[in-house]
Formats: sequence, C-alpha cells, structure tokens
Amino acid sequence: MHLTVVDWAVIAGFFALNLALGLRYGRRAGGSVSEFFLSGRDVPWWLAGTSMVATTFGADTPLAVTGMVVRNGIAGNWLWWNAVFSGMLTVFLFAALWRRAGVMTDVELVELRYAGRPASALRAFRAAYLALPINCIILGWVNLAMAKILALTVGLPRVPSVALCLALTGAYVSVSGLWGVLITDVLQFAVKLGMTIVLAVYAVRAAGGVEHLREALPPERLTFLPEAGSAWMPALTLAVYLGVQWWAAWYPGAEPGGGGYVAQRIFSARSEREGVYATLWFNVAHYCVRSWPWVLTALSAAVLYPHLQDPEEGYVRVMVDHLPPSLRGLMMAGFLAAYMSTVATHLNWGASYLVGDLYKRFLRPDASEDHYVRASRVATVLTMVLAGGVSLVLDSVAGAWKVLLALGSGTGLVLILRWYWWRVSAWSELSAMVASLVASLALRYGLGLDPDDPLGFAHLMLGTLAVTTCTWLAVTYATPPEPMDTLVRFYERVRPDGPGWAPVAANARVGPSGPGLPVRLRDWALGCALIYLSLFGVGKVVLGEGLKGAALLAGAALVAWLLARDLRRDGALG
Repeated sequence: MHLTVVDWAVIAGFFALNLALGLRYGRRAGGSVSEFFLSGRDVPWWLAGTSMVATTFGADTPLAVTGMVVRNGIAGNWLWWNAVFSGMLTVFLFAALWRRAGVMTDVELVELRYAGRPASALRAFRAAYLALPINCIILGWVNLAMAKILALTVGLPRVPSVALCLALTGAYVSVSGLWGVLITDVLQFAVKLGMTIVLAVYAVRAAGGVEHLREALPPERLTFLPEAGSAWMPALTLAVYLGVQWWAAWYPGAEPGGGGYVAQRIFSARSEREGVYATLWFNVAHYCVRSWPWVLTALSAAVLYPHLQDPEEGYVRVMVDHLPPSLRGLMMAGFLAAYMSTVATHLNWGASYLVGDLYKRFLRPDASEDHYVRASRVATVLTMVLAGGVSLVLDSVAGAWKVLLALGSGTGLVLILRWYWWRVSAWSELSAMVASLVASLALRYGLGLDPDDPLGFAHLMLGTLAVTTCTWLAVTYATPPEPMDTLVRFYERVRPDGPGWAPVAANARVGPSGPGLPVRLRDWALGCALIYLSLFGVGKVVLGEGLKGAALLAGAALVAWLLARDLRRDGALG
C-alpha cells in the first residue's frame, strides 16, 4: 500500500500526540503507587468505561472477527457474543463489591478473603501467573497482529515493527501510569472507531451495497443465530457456549466474577455507583457500538475475496484496495490506536501485579512511595521487554496459549461463589486451578479431545468442569473453613448479600448493602436483554431490515428504562 508524505505525517503526528498526552500526566502518576496504577481512585465512569472498551479493541480484534464471519457467517460472533452474560454479572453482582473491597489489584483480594499461608501462596502464584505468562502472551498476540498489518500494508518486517510500536507505547506508559493510559484511550478509541466505520462504508460500497451483499452471500451467512445442526456449531456446542462457558471458564477480559484490567478500572472509579456505570457503558459499547462496522467489512471481504487462504487478511486487503489514498494515513493511525490502547493497558496492568502483589508484598514491604513508583516504572519496562521477546518467538509457542487457558477452564464457579458463599476457602481456589489444568490436559491428550473440533471442545469443557467442580467441592468440605474473624472482616468491608453468608452475618456488626440478590439477578437478566436487543436491532437496521430493527431497538429502550429505574432506586451505591 502506497503511503504519501501526508500519510506518514498523520501517523507520526498521532504517535507524537499520544506521547505528549501520556507524558503530561507523568508528575501526577509519580505521586504514589495508587496514582500510578489506579489514578488516585478519582476516575469518572465514562472515562473508566471507555478505557475498558479501548483496551478490548486491539489491532488483532477486527482481523479475528473477519475470520469468524468469513468462515461461519454473522453467527460466528457467538464465540465472543456469549460473554454478554458474564459481562452483565460483573455489572450488577460484582462491580460494587470490587469497589468496596478497596484493593489495588484483583489478586490482592485473595488475602482479604482468605487467611494464612494458603492465601499468601495463592496470591503470589496468581500474580506471577497473570503478570508473566498470561500477560506476555496476550501482548505477544497483539504485537503479532500489528506486525502482520504492517507487513501487509507497508512491508515492514516483524522485528522492527514490534520494536518500534512497543517502545513508543511503553515510553509514555512507564512515565504516566494509568492516567496516561486512560487519557490516550479516549483519543485512541475515537480514532479507531471512526476509521472502522469509514472503512465499513467503503467496503460495502466496493461490494455493491447492502442489497448485493444479501444476494451474493448464502442466507445462512446472514442469520444471527447458528443454523440447527451446523457443522461448526452443533447444538451441544452452542449449548455449552450459551449455558456453560461464560461462567465456567476464566479467560482474560471476561473473567467470571470480574477481574483483570476490568477490575482495575472499577478500582479507579470515583465511587461504587460510577464503577457500576463504567462497566455497564463498557458492555454496551463493547457489543453494540463496535460489532457492526467489523461485521460489515467482513461480509464485504467474503464477497470481494472469496478464496483467501487466510480469511483474516480480508480486513487488511479491503483497506489496501478500496480505501481512498487520502484516508490511508488515518486508517493506519486507527490500527495504531487499537494496538496502543491494548498494549498500554496490559503493560500497566501487568506491572501492578509485579509491584503490588509480589515486590511490595513479599520482597520490600516497608519501602517509600517514591521507591515503589520507581519500581513500577521498571516493572513496566520489564514487561515490555518480555512481551517483545515472546512476540518474536510466538510461532513456536502458539500452542502454549491453549495450555495456559486450560488452567482456568473450569475455575469460574469458585471465582463467583467466593463472593457469595462463606465456605469457599483458599484451598478451594488452589484445588480448582490444579484440577482444571490436570483434567483438561488428561482429556485432551489422554482421550484425544480436540478443542479445535466443535464437539471436542464441548466435551472437553463439560468434562473439565465436572472434574474441577467435584474436586474443589470435596477439598472445600475436607479442609477447615477460613477463620471467622477473617470472614467477618471481609463481610463487613464488602457487605455481600445472599443466604450464603448467613453464619458470618450473624457475627457481623453491619448487614448487606444493596437492593438484594433477587433484584440484582433481575437487573442482570434485563442487562443481557438490553445488549442483545440493541445488538440485533442495530444489525437489522444496517442490513436493510429497518422495521424489525426498530422493533428490537424499541424493546431495548424499554429495558433501558427499567434498568435506569432500578439504578436510581439503589441508594446503597456510594
């Protein structure tokens, strides 16, 4: 793809603007570790929520969605659309609890909820696991996607691509902390969302318009739900996606019970209420605002390039072949924005575990705030270097990603119930993690269940879940409960609702906070309905079925009104 001097100027200017915005907050971020990793817990909901959306909008995301749609049609997106159920659990059942906990990382919660050496061991293990292998492999995938884009567009090899993009992003993150990440996320989200919409318009036009797309593609490619008995999504596999995976499996960015960088943004919010609003806005924007520009471009790519060996390349080829030269610099800036927002968050998030949960907790517990800020900047650079190394050898360790995910493939239930059942202990979590890994590996390599096969995936998930759940429940009842004073302290600080805390509530000085678990579950159901009605309503409109789309959007408006009424009544939110 030919880029003019103006295009290169736009790209350079975009980098410079992000660097300037990030560095502007360097002094503020240097005030304390709380400022560096949580922005002083003073972030408005719209900024925290937009940052969550920007983080999940990586350079690899539109390529991945294009691959799903080209291979399996619009319904292929259920591979990630199913996580709506998990996202809404975070909004209505966990966001306020996370904010009340007052921790700096989600891993720190371990020693608030549990006691003794098992809790310390669990905290250290989870921090190291998330900060190093998991985080660096996520960063590696994002770097690999960006290198792929730069190779296809400007012919830049992988090593200089990764080195340049990672170094420029790491430069402002290591200085400005979360404030720099949040502020640049807003700019980056606006640029990349705007350019994906522009690209979708040109893609549909190049493919002959929406009507021609509907005529050129088989009807099953345009349905929003998988066809019954389809080879890529059998009924059992669909049931696992919709009924099991979203609560049973731990995976970064959509953890059952919240967690990760989503929890980090909740911690940084000004109040419990703003934490709830931030996660609600994140889920609306994540599914309803971003999906259709990607889908339209992917459908157009399926018509324009029906024989691509790698369907994910279709997104980049549409940009190269059909975007006007005057917009190519901005589109490249959009890809850079997608890359930088994801990488910036993961550098800061990973460093928070290294400093808060390992270095400060176990190695230097009595150092000054200035010392910890310096350590935070060093940890950010260290994470950047490690991620760069993983990126360069990723082809040879790609299978490790599935192995790492196996560690959490059956642990979701214990991560949810630790908030709502007093009997869950540190041994419960530890045994769940071990059982999940062992069961998943045994089923995969012992019985030959292939996770790339739809039915194999379903059987692997159900088998791992059954073994993991039986194991951690048995361990829970075979080991002593956490000390009552630890449970009471946790209960009085977080104030969870539900019958699972009855023995502890009897010893506490305060009661649960909020409208009650039944109301929160009702709001969860309404939140899921809001997302899916809005998602499908917008889809029907952009695909030329205006009346059906309007009816769905009217239903979404009614659900939104009911949710707003409940949130206004919830005076317990601070």
